[in-house]
Amino acid sequence: MLTSSFVLAACSAIAVPSDTQIIETESAETVPSSTPTPTPSPIPTPTPTPAPEHIVVSFLGDLTLADALAWSGAPGSFDAVVDGDWTYCFQNCAEYLATDDLTYANFEGTYGDESAPHMTKEFVFANVPESVQMLLNGSIEAVNLSNNHSYDYWEDGLITTQQTLEEAGILWSNQHQTAIYEVRGIKIGMLGIDMIGNGDTASTAYPLIDELREAGCQIVIVSCHWGIERYYEPTNDQIYVGHALIDYGADIVVGTHPHRLEPIELYNGKYILYSLSNFCFGGNTGLSDPDTCIVRCEFVMDETNSYVEEYNLTVVPYSQTSFASNDYCPRPYEWDSDDYYRVMDRLKWNQEDE
Repeated sequence: MLTSSFVLAACSAIAVPSDTQIIETESAETVPSSTPTPTPSPIPTPTPTPAPEHIVVSFLGDLTLADALAWSGAPGSFDAVVDGDWTYCFQNCAEYLATDDLTYANFEGTYGDESAPHMTKEFVFANVPESVQMLLNGSIEAVNLSNNHSYDYWEDGLITTQQTLEEAGILWSNQHQTAIYEVRGIKIGMLGIDMIGNGDTASTAYPLIDELREAGCQIVIVSCHWGIERYYEPTNDQIYVGHALIDYGADIVVGTHPHRLEPIELYNGKYILYSLSNFCFGGNTGLSDPDTCIVRCEFVMDETNSYVEEYNLTVVPYSQTSFASNDYCPRPYEWDSDDYYRVMDRLKWNQEDE
């Protein structure tokens, strides 16, 4: 008979026959050990896919924020009307421009002493350095300096202008130097060419576009000072250069100089703004054509935020003045007004809004 040790321990007083096999254990109370619970492996955290960025840039035409030297301080002139109020000119658009990621304009003129040596020509513009505050109050972060007024006060005047802008924290670019503005990890590169004062061509911009791409810019903007004053249509040269810049890799081409609005063209999926006219023009007390606009471009990046996948353009029609003459205070045209649609017609632009 085979008897477990557990029974033997419980019945130790009972005589066990001599032929019984006894299996000895270490303890009659031993409990089998439990199987250890395995530690679960950590669940790996998935790497989030970056959401495509939507970068909004506003474009303005010519900014001439000073009197022409010939009638400096005369009644009704820019200096006489503005009278040191650096919030005045952009009071009707500053809040609007503050809602974008970047505002880029063409700055015509110089900062410095108007009595310094200057070029001999009909229109020479010198802004007092402290008036750079106007750009800051207008939420204008960057300007183009490739135009026919950048050298009104020769090389010294240009250097003073560049230094004044830099000290104010405003970026500038031209045909010699690029500028980069970074927002939410997206680098926006800017450069300018001047076909009026410098005789620049599309090829002037090519090495600068290469430079910006090599610096990691996902968006490249080219500002072109070109065309013929008071023309409502681009010249063949403008069209050729605009197409060449897009073909070479610019994301958008923005034109100024004609003092008139010229059409917007969609070329190979990208936009050419042939002329945005003036936005705020201190050169004359009156305006033969006050029409202007703010153009906003939403650059929609690809899913890796490496390049622009989509371009969405919005036009906001404006007048360069709030009254019949030039008061140097741009105001928006009312939606659905004749003025509003005239701007759209000149730009050959149609959009669904309001």
